[in-house]
Amino acid sequence: MIHTRDYCVREGDQVTLNKWATKVAPAYDSKEQYHKLLAEHVEQLSSLQKLFYAFDRYAVLLIFQAMDAAGKDGVIKHVMSGVNPQGCQVFSYKQPSPMELQHDFLWRTTRDLPERGRIGIFNRSYYEEVLIVRVHPKVLRSEGLPGHSSRQPAVWEHRYRSIHAFERHLHANGTRIIKFFLHLSKDEQRKRFLQRIDDPQKNWKFSMADIEERKYWKQYVKAYEECLSATSTAHSPWYVVPADDKRNARLIVSSIIVETFKSLKMSYPTSSPQRRRELLAIRKQLT
Repeated sequence: MIHTRDYCVREGDQVTLNKWATKVAPAYDSKEQYHKLLAEHVEQLSSLQKLFYAFDRYAVLLIFQAMDAAGKDGVIKHVMSGVNPQGCQVFSYKQPSPMELQHDFLWRTTRDLPERGRIGIFNRSYYEEVLIVRVHPKVLRSEGLPGHSSRQPAVWEHRYRSIHAFERHLHANGTRIIKFFLHLSKDEQRKRFLQRIDDPQKNWKFSMADIEERKYWKQYVKAYEECLSATSTAHSPWYVVPADDKRNARLIVSSIIVETFKSLKMSYPTSSPQRRRELLAIRKQLT
């Protein structure tokens, strides 16, 4: 039994990541049971997506953030495997382009927001602007903001407020946001890096940049702690998902997504009496 509330950061909580587990007792007893449970979640999500599309009153935005090798791609691939591709889009965000640097930090992701009836997935997101940018101040300097210094705490407070307002605006207009931080231990990251080096088919997943970023582990932990504390709200919560066990992480994420869809209280559109008469008349012509 997965209790999804156990992983939710409540609004106002001060997050200390070493108090949040990177591995918990699995929700499955065997590999076979894992596949069975995940298949059930995927089937539920597929059915709910059909209703979601027909209801056409909400959009859903899933945000995934994590340290390198935490399994974001795998979670998205396995959990969303039953979703109709026509109703779902995945966006991955890398280093900003010169054009993107000429705009505010929310601009490039705002272009990719899902419309009503659709699911949007951000593999990394605008939260990079209070994470990697905070760890690497030179990135902020390249954004050319007037009168700002990366050493001023006010920069991050301003960005947190902008994110708060942005997500509150989206929620008020029907977009439901679910934010996942895949919580990986440093030792498990080391093991996964070694696997990528030892397995020729996974060599492409590894670069020296991954090792360089690993040197900033403590700085990233601090940045994530402040970000999660400042931006988890009742309408746009963060979930800290233990990620050392990839399979369990997928089950937790899929449970949270299914619960969120069920909470929307959707229904299929009903036909008016006039519409029913039209349909019956058409039916007569077809028989």
